[in-house]
Amino acid sequence: MILEGKPVAEKILAEVKEGVKKLGFSPGLAIVRVGEDPASKIYVGTKLKRAKEAGIKGVEYHLKDSSTEDELIELVHKLNNDPEVHGMIVQLPLPKHINAEKVLERIDPEKDVDGLHPESLGRLVAGEPTFVPATPQGIMELLKFYEIDPNETESVVVGRSNMVGKPMAALLLNANSTVEICHSRTKDLGSHTKRAEILVVAVGKPHLITEEMVREGAAVIDVGINRVEGKVIGDVDTAAVEKKARVSPVPGGVGKLTVACLMKNVLKAAEKH
Repeated sequence: MILEGKPVAEKILAEVKEGVKKLGFSPGLAIVRVGEDPASKIYVGTKLKRAKEAGIKGVEYHLKDSSTEDELIELVHKLNNDPEVHGMIVQLPLPKHINAEKVLERIDPEKDVDGLHPESLGRLVAGEPTFVPATPQGIMELLKFYEIDPNETESVVVGRSNMVGKPMAALLLNANSTVEICHSRTKDLGSHTKRAEILVVAVGKPHLITEEMVREGAAVIDVGINRVEGKVIGDVDTAAVEKKARVSPVPGGVGKLTVACLMKNVLKAAEKH
């Protein structure tokens, strides 16, 4: 069975649009992009498009590749103090001469709709989340939509990034799943993954997860984005794995949910404001 992301994303965006109508004003979303990374440009364009569709006022602030860390932080402070901005994103990756962690720490936690500020991540681990990173949040929405309940299950998360792996593990743990975190250096990875009733993979290695590494009937969520010979493929060998498990496709799976849940966070920030 294929776990398509499109119907879930459409449901979330419809709810956000309705929530914006009830607010009576358009929430403001500021997206800061530095440099000319092609993928970042596409991602920002998609976010602005979805924001407009939901009634959210999205504005891009584009700095040159040569911009300094201090210039970026100055812009972040300006947006922190702008009452028209309810949510803020600093699009990653940043140029190598800029310390991303230092910049993210300067974002007002009340406007941290990406959920990457240390306070946001800390509250999530503590079981009192404010803003949850959009991709893990989208995965939880996907599981809910397809009636896959994490309660009393065994889950394995392959990947340990602050954007996906760690918050994903925290969300599943908060949902009463027993969680194991693996990564690209885990020995005999298959011995861990084939125990999982819910398997989330986010390491960026094409077709890392094969059929024999997956438990019969498991829910396999593929977060990987890899470009191979002009095609976009995930971390899971979907064609093989779908014979024995439910799996989210790449493209067409989690990616659509990420943007939808980001808009959900912007609405939440505006409601708190």
